[in-house]
Amino acid sequence: MSDTVVTAKIRLLQHMAAHDSDAPWLVLIHQIPPKPAYFRVKVWRRLQALGAVAIKNSVYVLPRSDQAREDIEWVLREIVRDGGEASLCEASFVDGLRDDQIEALFNAARDADYGQIAEEARRVGALPHGPEIPEDQRAQGEADVARLNRRLADVIAIDFFGAPGREAAEGLLAGLETRMRSRGEGVASRQRVEDLRGRTWVTRKGIHVDRIASAWLIRRVVDPDARFKFVPAKGYRPERGELRFDMFEAEFTHEGDCCTFEVLVSRLGLDDRALVPIAEIVHDIDLKDEKFGRPETAGIDHLVTGLAMAHKEDEARLVRGSALFADLYAYFRRKSRLAGRLEEIR
Repeated sequence: MSDTVVTAKIRLLQHMAAHDSDAPWLVLIHQIPPKPAYFRVKVWRRLQALGAVAIKNSVYVLPRSDQAREDIEWVLREIVRDGGEASLCEASFVDGLRDDQIEALFNAARDADYGQIAEEARRVGALPHGPEIPEDQRAQGEADVARLNRRLADVIAIDFFGAPGREAAEGLLAGLETRMRSRGEGVASRQRVEDLRGRTWVTRKGIHVDRIASAWLIRRVVDPDARFKFVPAKGYRPERGELRFDMFEAEFTHEGDCCTFEVLVSRLGLDDRALVPIAEIVHDIDLKDEKFGRPETAGIDHLVTGLAMAHKEDEARLVRGSALFADLYAYFRRKSRLAGRLEEIR
């Protein structure tokens, strides 16, 4: 489809949107003079910072909101002020691109951002750490973590549809922060299951694989009546009787290169062979480092991503995800029992 046809359709949509207050998208169409070249780059960077995605050359989309409209109007004014042309419209796409395809463009863009953060976090995590390293190196590591946290916050602010890559980036940074706080002291000591019952378990909103699996494990081995509370990623102050997991400064979260599920298994002293492959699968999906490379990982990753896409509410995700991990546990439990019998026969 040519840019001319796209522009014509959007102009039609602009006219339609004047009578449709439910139009879900803001569409910016601009024409920028070829010189100076830096101006085009400047506009592109401004749109990137807002989280806009291009559906065609010089045609950018954002989910409609009052804040997005205000932000993009500033870009429009800047384009016009410096000699370009621009139009802004509210639109519903009635042909060609579907809403879910546009959402996929946003998720792909944010996943690329999260991927860069995760890669940088792994680089920082591979550096020496602990009380024995020089103070300047420790300070640099802390500065790197703070910088990555700021970058992560910026990306989350424009992650309009919950891109799946956020889980790995947040998990890696949580692990780095734990290492900085521990000063090389290693994984915390084991805790008695009895001391953890009757609590409310708090974690970040938008649960994905590590938090879903951890919540399932908590209800399976700690407290079948455990209550869960979903809160913003940072700034939450726990109330009496609450325990946090897989979030900033949580009682149970990433430690070293272990995801929260692995930490729970270790801290609770769980000696269950069926949990080992589940922990390996959750680790590889969460941290995306292919440490274990189990053949089931890709399929479970797709299932968890699918249920997250189908269910926006955390309670619904927890119900569906818990059923998934219960079935997965039953499979590995039966498999481990068969393996044990074979060992006895030999």
